[in-house]
Formats: sequence, C-alpha cells, structure tokens
Amino acid sequence: MIDSVAAVLGTVGDRWALLIVREVSLGLRRFDEIQRATTAPRQVVSDRLRRLTEAGILATRPYSVPRRRSRDEYVLTEAGLDLLPVLSALSDWGERHLGSGALPDVVYRHSGCGGRITAVLRCECGDHADPRHRLVAEVNRL
Repeated sequence: MIDSVAAVLGTVGDRWALLIVREVSLGLRRFDEIQRATTAPRQVVSDRLRRLTEAGILATRPYSVPRRRSRDEYVLTEAGLDLLPVLSALSDWGERHLGSGALPDVVYRHSGCGGRITAVLRCECGDHADPRHRLVAEVNRL
C-alpha cells in the first residue's frame, strides 16, 4: 500500500516547491525570474528546481542569450500541468479561510469567458460531491 498523500507531500509539500510550480505556470522560465518572484533563497530555488525536475513535474530546455553560455529554462510537464487544479484549490481555500477580503495575488480564470475557476469534487458518475454530506473516504490500510 502506498500513502499517496504522503508521497505527494514528499514531492511538492513545501511552500517553495508549489510557489515555483505556480510561477512557472504563470510563464516564468528562468532561474533568476523564479527566484525573484518567489523570494526564496537561491540555494532553495536550485534544490526545488532539481527535485521538481527529477520528479517529472518540470522539464528543462536550453536557451541562450547572445554572447553568453547556454542555460536551462523550466517548463511544466503533463504532471506539472496536473498540479494547476491543486494550486487553484489552495488559492480558493486560502481566500475563504485566510483571506482578508482583498483580491489574492493570483486568480485562476477560464480563458474562454474570463470567469473565475473554482475547484469542485465530482464523482466519476458526474455528480458533484459535497465534502460535508456526500463524500466518503475508503481506507485501504492493512
């Protein structure tokens, strides 16, 4: 048996890892841009970028600036893109439970209509599941 929540938290369960994923999803690709946006220490950014790349959440691709050596920039993989609903859900939760009523730094919107994206629980049958009334956790521990 694998504890998937523990495994996920072991990979992206710290502030800096998720902030880096967020910043890359917003279009920042280069180390200095990511470090500046997250305000994380350089060594922390370096470590998290390495870990996120090893985990398959980020991928690197080379870029070069004229008269400088080639460097790597970071892009989200499919696994990284699959974290965007998690970031949206965390943002929603923070706005509801920690927010001061001010608009958060990042708001997730639908590119088609501009409406806000919210995280919802939906069953594979299509029904919405309310965590207060229609959600049951199945425990598969020995």
